[in-house]
Amino acid sequence: MIRKYLLPALALAGFCFAVSVVVRGSKPVPAASPVVEPPQSPYKTFVAGSGIIEANTENIAIAPQIAGVVTKVNVAIGDRVKAGDPLFTIDDRAARATLAQRRAAVQVAEASSTQAKNMLALADNLTDKRAMSVQDITTRRDDVTVAEAKLAQAKADLLVAETDLDRLTVRAPVDGEVMQLKTHVGEYAPTGVLAQPLILLGNTEPICVRVNVDENDAWRVKAGAAATGFLRGNKSIRTPLKFVRFEPYVVPKMSLTGDSTERVDTRVLQIIYSFDRGDMPIFVGQQMDVYIEAPGHNEGDKS
Repeated sequence: MIRKYLLPALALAGFCFAVSVVVRGSKPVPAASPVVEPPQSPYKTFVAGSGIIEANTENIAIAPQIAGVVTKVNVAIGDRVKAGDPLFTIDDRAARATLAQRRAAVQVAEASSTQAKNMLALADNLTDKRAMSVQDITTRRDDVTVAEAKLAQAKADLLVAETDLDRLTVRAPVDGEVMQLKTHVGEYAPTGVLAQPLILLGNTEPICVRVNVDENDAWRVKAGAAATGFLRGNKSIRTPLKFVRFEPYVVPKMSLTGDSTERVDTRVLQIIYSFDRGDMPIFVGQQMDVYIEAPGHNEGDKS
């Protein structure tokens, strides 16, 4: 008798369990509250964009012109440098030896040139021109020409050696601040474009923010329009922005906000703004939420 009702009872229990799972799974998932309360635009109508803070010279990746082992680092992170200040030095022993050879070669060439000129002067000052044949005088003139050419070549080689030695000291191309330092004494410094720059340098006075504006809203932004930036993660840190320029080439969107509704298959107009950092804890590489005062879509259609 028990076996007769066992299978129907198990089937009914399984059905009830399945129904309960479906009911529980169909309940709407409550939206997660934001980690940080987003800022509110100070303008009635506006265009919003995300921005990345950068130096006003843009971020300059420093690399040596000649590869080699670093023997001296002249700066530290956060140092302010002037254009031409040494940043680091590559092993220059071989270059100094070559320079010494080139200097000696110039001295030898100068001596040979002087000797050739003296020999020609003796020939030219002979009282009796019959004492030396025309061929000998011509040969001495040719010797002077050859000696002067060798001297010029030696001086050119010396200039090349001096230039090569100077290139082993990597110098700041502009006034700026050392924002990253990824090279140390004893490390090999390669040339070319590196995934991790040896030194990242830029002028941060004033500091700038590169704002990405969706191509659909680009037409609404006007040069000189009021703009305000809020530091990502703390809406109480805000600053007015000063328009610098439009980047004339619209680029594919690269900087993402993480919003689930964000469009990624779009292009953006990049707008550069500057601001005075002052004492605000704002650093190159951080993100900002930027609001730019702009006419509404309807206003734009009427115009």
